[in-house]
Amino acid sequence: MILRPATEADAPALAAIYGDACLHGSGTFEEIVPEPAEMARRLAAVTAHGLPYLVAELDRAVAAFAYAAPFRQRSAYRFTVEDSVYVAPSAKGRGLGRALLTRVIADSEAKGLRQMLAVIGGSDNAGSIALHRGLGFEMLGTMPAVGFKLGRWMDVVMMQRALNAGSATPPDRPGLALSGG
Repeated sequence: MILRPATEADAPALAAIYGDACLHGSGTFEEIVPEPAEMARRLAAVTAHGLPYLVAELDRAVAAFAYAAPFRQRSAYRFTVEDSVYVAPSAKGRGLGRALLTRVIADSEAKGLRQMLAVIGGSDNAGSIALHRGLGFEMLGTMPAVGFKLGRWMDVVMMQRALNAGSATPPDRPGLALSGG
């Protein structure tokens, strides 16, 4: 397994992996598969903040990706990010998600960020919940039946992990540059 920063050239692979989640999974509530150009735009939006957007390669092919994105655009959220992790169906259970999220956490801490949120689609998404719990995320709660996908109502599970000193000390860096008031 090779972990590396994602590049624009990875956009077709990102779209394929994410597209499977859009069409068949509960990890995202997006139901229309974004084109590679849209995935490249999303990649650029994340990296413009200096945030990590990583891929994992198996046999020289992108098999998973993960990133941290601003949680919200209002300036008070400048120390908080939301993680996302997606693994190709053929690569699940091989530790790629854990390796990627571990590095996303470390890279986010290196930026001086203080909180990471996981907004997990589907309370039955045991793999994602276990991954986050195993990396120190705590359960915040469940929003029942807030999405309708694949012919059924789906919950959203919220989890949170403190980064660095969390809220124990004042920030020593400016955080993300966000535009909202």
